[in-house]
Amino acid sequence: MNLFDILGPVMVGPSSSHTAGAVKIGLVARRLLGDAPVQAHILLHGSFASTGNGHGTDRALVAGLLGMEPDDLRIPKSLELAEDVGMHVRFGSVHLRGAHPNTASLSLKSKNGRELQMVASSLGGGRIQVCQIDGVTTNFSGEYNTLVVHNQDQPGYVALVATVLAQHNVNIATMQVFRETSGRFAVMVVECDQPIPRDVVESLEPVHGILKVSYMNVEG
Repeated sequence: MNLFDILGPVMVGPSSSHTAGAVKIGLVARRLLGDAPVQAHILLHGSFASTGNGHGTDRALVAGLLGMEPDDLRIPKSLELAEDVGMHVRFGSVHLRGAHPNTASLSLKSKNGRELQMVASSLGGGRIQVCQIDGVTTNFSGEYNTLVVHNQDQPGYVALVATVLAQHNVNIATMQVFRETSGRFAVMVVECDQPIPRDVVESLEPVHGILKVSYMNVEG
């Protein structure tokens, strides 16, 4: 346990769950998308939907999509700032069975056509859990440099990703593999100790059977 687990995060807003955590959800989604989104469809579940407006959850999520951190003084004006830069944002509500009360579903599209669907929950104290990526169940925090690889569910891809990371002197902290159905496709989530170079992504993307590669570094 560290000091921030006791005191909470340095933030702008009334709630570490509804504001700071929501900012982080937006920021992680932006980093995994790999660019600023030009379209964002955001659905709020549970407490996010019922009390989020008063806590600024909508503005916090958009602030993260704009690249802001939880202590950014511009968070209250994020909706206006999004409009200024041409980001089209739509909000709605959704019921997600079994989801944490503070959960958001984000569907994003960047200017270059890259898309991301992400479901994430705010757990309190500014901590989040990414529960789903592009329709596949996941479980990671966004606290580490993270590589996400969508690939065919066949032998060899785990070893390939580990080899490419090793070639770039990137150490694996944790690796998780998720799949919906055997033999179709899987999602590999690799949390790393070092920042992930763009060269890693460029080495993996052309490989036959790898469908999509996303990554985020905690320093942006």
